[in-house]
Amino acid sequence: MAKRTTSRLELRKQAEAAGKGAAEETSTKKKTKEPKKKAPARAKRTKAKIVVRKRLIWGIFSSTMKEEGRFAYGDREAAEARVEDLAQKYKRTYFIQPIKEPIAEVPVAVEEEK
Repeated sequence: MAKRTTSRLELRKQAEAAGKGAAEETSTKKKTKEPKKKAPARAKRTKAKIVVRKRLIWGIFSSTMKEEGRFAYGDREAAEARVEDLAQKYKRTYFIQPIKEPIAEVPVAVEEEK
């Protein structure tokens, strides 16, 4: 004669009992994790800044931003006089604006005495 199978309810109870036992065993054992080691800090690479020398000059401009003239920084009065002359002559608006331009450095040649 064939063996009678147990009911599903009984199988479920057995599975839950087995699961609780395993869960209790794992909860009682505490796992100790090793702390992660930090990677050493890398040195940052920085680009060397190239210093460009500049000089300041006064530029005379028309209302259409066309450059009409340039004067040294110390000659502001001459630049203002030029603005007045242009304004009277051509009946337009002219203004003075500072301009920074790079100084082209020319290497100085040293002559050797023989």
